[in-house]
Amino acid sequence: MSSIQRTGNNPTVSIVIVCMNNLKNLYPCLNSIKQYTTVSYETLVVAYLFSKENLEQVKRDFPWATFIESDEIRGFSENNNLALSQAKGKYCFVLNDDTEMKMPVIDRLIISFEKTPDCSIISPISYFPDGRLQSCGRPKHTVWTWFLRTMRIYNEQEVKSPYIHGKGIFQTYNLVGAFFLIPTDLFKELGWFDERYFFCPEDIALSTKANRLGYKLYVDSEVEIIHNEGGTWSRMLTATQPASLRGTLIFYSENKMRKYLILGIWAWIINLIWLIVSSFAFLMRASEKNKIRVLCKYHNLQSIFTHKSTKEIFIRYYAKLKK
Repeated sequence: MSSIQRTGNNPTVSIVIVCMNNLKNLYPCLNSIKQYTTVSYETLVVAYLFSKENLEQVKRDFPWATFIESDEIRGFSENNNLALSQAKGKYCFVLNDDTEMKMPVIDRLIISFEKTPDCSIISPISYFPDGRLQSCGRPKHTVWTWFLRTMRIYNEQEVKSPYIHGKGIFQTYNLVGAFFLIPTDLFKELGWFDERYFFCPEDIALSTKANRLGYKLYVDSEVEIIHNEGGTWSRMLTATQPASLRGTLIFYSENKMRKYLILGIWAWIINLIWLIVSSFAFLMRASEKNKIRVLCKYHNLQSIFTHKSTKEIFIRYYAKLKK
């Protein structure tokens, strides 16, 4: 079936992708959808800050996809919600542009979802391009696990948890925001992605809300996807990382000022330590990567105790990149 074929008036699934003017990522992703998906579907691509030339090119090369122009500064949640509000499918499949299928991922997830009576959301497992396992379920995240992560002594794929590394279709706690299938009506009920989070931890926030409402999340370990995450160090990190830290503190503090103060003080101390370490590394070797590390930690320190939103924080540092 082609992407324009529908079941009744609507497709079975709406595939939602956000791409920030990166055709190198987008082309393999869209080509793999076309190759491996046989259920009826629509593909909604949020063309985020696309150049005129790139937008014209993708529209010409992928006439079966719908491109939604996003020319203002928006985060992951806000951009996805632009497309999700237009989704017509029974299911939504949220997909990062830096992913690629080597099997009928969407078809098989729908089959697994429909044969699992209490399933509300389902995800595949993921591998890095070099074949290393990236993610097979995710455990519950707490203030304690965040505390351990700040000291770089916690890896969610290496802990003891019934929510990870199961066989077949198994229950997990947190979904991976880069690829998951969810009924559109349920996603709407949950309020789509929470736009308070510009860039993380919107997937953990969505998972936590779903679990608290009694919905169950699953992973099918026999369905695999390639995810080229974290392959590039760029100065964009100096804008996304402080926005992410601010969002993380908002999430774990649960709107409690005293709790935010305690977590913020800890985050400030940790980032100060890493700023000193990164600065020393930069003095020893003035590489671009070390410079980015220094700027990230410096911007983090400036973003912890502020009334600015995660979006405002990103805009502040993104503007510096454009100078």
